[in-house]
Amino acid sequence: MSKPTQALTDIELKDHGNKLFAARKYEDAISCYSKAIIKNPNNPTYFTNRALCYIKLKRYESSSQDCRRALDMDQNLIKGHFFLGISLLELEYFDEAIKHLQRAQDLGKEQKLNFGDDIASQLRLARKKRWNLLEEKRIQQEIELQSYLTRLIREDMENRIAKLKLEDNMTEEEKKDAASDVEQQCENYTNELNGLFAKVDDRRQKREVPDYLCGKISFEILQEPVITPSGITYERKDIEEHLQRVGHFDPVTRVPLTVDQLIPNFSMKEVVDSFIQENEWALEY
Repeated sequence: MSKPTQALTDIELKDHGNKLFAARKYEDAISCYSKAIIKNPNNPTYFTNRALCYIKLKRYESSSQDCRRALDMDQNLIKGHFFLGISLLELEYFDEAIKHLQRAQDLGKEQKLNFGDDIASQLRLARKKRWNLLEEKRIQQEIELQSYLTRLIREDMENRIAKLKLEDNMTEEEKKDAASDVEQQCENYTNELNGLFAKVDDRRQKREVPDYLCGKISFEILQEPVITPSGITYERKDIEEHLQRVGHFDPVTRVPLTVDQLIPNFSMKEVVDSFIQENEWALEY
């Protein structure tokens, strides 16, 4: 006969919670982790375990609170930063999410722990969502600017026509012809303005950096791309740091790898340089 949960130690409760989590019984797992926390509120792992359950249930406010409590106890807790980054990403706090996901990735390197692409993919997603949010703001600002300039052109036309009507040295026919010229000029200015913003909009629709132009470790645009014998391209400084601090293997294929096997990828460098030359905005990506 198994012991009632109130008789279990905090470690036993945590282990039981882990089994329930593996069985996808997240609410029951939360109950076990909560009881473990009551028995021992100083173990940050219990909080990150419960936070992951909350993430599975899409209760991101609760998961972020647990992660912050865990990080108050241990600032170098990788899962604390990772799960908090995921929660903040879902809550659309992109800047803070990126900060914690980057910290999780840096700690993984320092502690020589391999999380595969889990942390990196979330970091890439957070950066992309932040970029998209900034793009939406830029688009809205340009729409407002276009509306403002269009209104100024129309107001200028109306003022000029109003002045023409007060002219004493012009016949009614001359005033009518002059007003028609002003209206035509206004229409020409408006068409030119709309054309300029249409070109801006067309360029903006292409404002996305393809994944293949970004490093697989930092996810920033490649500056000094190198290729491994496995055929994977990395940013030189990132892969050299990986080899020095994590281990002598290709982080994607796990095949043994040393620095002297890295070969400059001149073809990729040419592609990146060409892309940046045509898309200077990418330097802010």
